[in-house]
Amino acid sequence: MEPVILTTERLLLRPFEASDAATVYAACQEPDIPRWTSIPSPYGFEDAELFTGTTSPEGWHTDTSYSFAVLSRSDGCLVGSMGLIRLDRLHPPERQAELGYWTAKEHRGKGYTVEAARAVVHWAFADLGVERMEWLAEAGNEGSQAVARRVGFRMEGTLRAKLIHAGTRRDAWIGSLLPSDLPREPEPGSTAAPATDATPYLPYQG
Repeated sequence: MEPVILTTERLLLRPFEASDAATVYAACQEPDIPRWTSIPSPYGFEDAELFTGTTSPEGWHTDTSYSFAVLSRSDGCLVGSMGLIRLDRLHPPERQAELGYWTAKEHRGKGYTVEAARAVVHWAFADLGVERMEWLAEAGNEGSQAVARRVGFRMEGTLRAKLIHAGTRRDAWIGSLLPSDLPREPEPGSTAAPATDATPYLPYQG
């Protein structure tokens, strides 16, 4: 599909570009990102170039993954990565997708990850016709789980030996989100209380 740009109060979400390689590389040197995600470890500059210049654009072109660079609207800094994966299940009758993300260390604790995730989830339900959104993370990734809960995901349990990390099979937590789980839009003229976000961290995405 044609690349999409999403905006929130504080963030701009756009497809990754080749020029993002240096900032992606810098962010992924922080040990927790390769520890809890599927990116290569160690993460080299060539890995960042491949992801931003080839993998991400091809995902949009072939409808296999939609990866967004999450940028601060105030200064243009890269906050993290947010996207939809496993899009082979997006078509009828399944209409499912999986949400994946990571957040740069210096931008955690500000609610950015939840804000970006909500934008992608609403877009997926409204424009892509997704009927079930899934979230997976290696068991023990409590930061990722906190974000998923804030977005509205309901925890469904543990999948034994679901993920392979560093050559070892590991248990995964799984949660799901349905369109009916999202809060209703406020009535015209009503005042909604501002949302407060749990500390964002990073889950499963390559």
